Amino acid sequence: MGTLFGGYLSRRNEVYLVDVNASRIEEIVRNGVRVREKAGKENVFWPSAVTDTAALPEMDLIIIFVKSVYTAGALEANRGIIGKNTYLMTLQNGTGHELKISAFADMSHIIIGTTQHNSSIIADGYVHHGGDGKTMIGLANGKSEDIRDIASSFTACGIDCEICNDIKAQIWRKLFTNTAASSLTAVLQVPLGFIYDDVNARALMRELCKEAVMVANAEGFVNFDEHEIVNEVENVCKNAPKGYTSIYADVKAGTRSEVDTISGSVVEGARELGISVPHHEMIVHLIHALEHKNQR
Repeated sequence: MGTLFGGYLSRRNEVYLVDVNASRIEEIVRNGVRVREKAGKENVFWPSAVTDTAALPEMDLIIIFVKSVYTAGALEANRGIIGKNTYLMTLQNGTGHELKISAFADMSHIIIGTTQHNSSIIADGYVHHGGDGKTMIGLANGKSEDIRDIASSFTACGIDCEICNDIKAQIWRKLFTNTAASSLTAVLQVPLGFIYDDVNARALMRELCKEAVMVANAEGFVNFDEHEIVNEVENVCKNAPKGYTSIYADVKAGTRSEVDTISGSVVEGARELGISVPHHEMIVHLIHALEHKNQR
């Protein structure tokens, strides 16, 4: 996702891609960022790419696309490019990222959001742009109108972006799919279509939806309709029958997943609110067990 957004945004902005993988950075410096679109067309973009930001000035905007478990480490390693007027943006899966980021910027300079774009790695510096749609952003604290210029810049570069004053509700809508369907694809090691087709998997998905909606509504940001959310998640699974999720890929590859900021965030919220979410607790334990199994 960082490669995709960095490439698109370099159309009209001075962009630096930062990665600890030196071979990936060298590939981008030599051949640019290559993006294969859904229809097969390929675009090449030329953002700058570095492994070390020590020589760079303070940035206007930093977009965080690492896994959530690496957020604090990535920002700490690049403190030099974070100024008092720098905006830090997260479009990561899950909720609660603004709390980690608040150690590096005040809430009025933290942008949270969600995007319908998806991207997968073909090779270093080369990605497949599998889907697009709206990107919604808003300030963690403050008037989202203050970041309209950022949204306009995204849109001008081909990333359709809108500011949103109820951004937490938008994040929850994406979280419903991730925690109710994506988590099951990881445990069962199946594509999204299986969750829709199999009566047992679909029943589990519905229970996970119900629990997540209960927590979201108890937080008081918005009143979600349980049946509407279940239908939305079912449609996602039905319309992407061969879709493989990032958390599925993490478990398959034996790497650490983002379950703690996806299903785990529902468990944490439920605990604070005194709500029982046994299906989510089971999912978190199962995925961590799979991670430990792979490590061994």
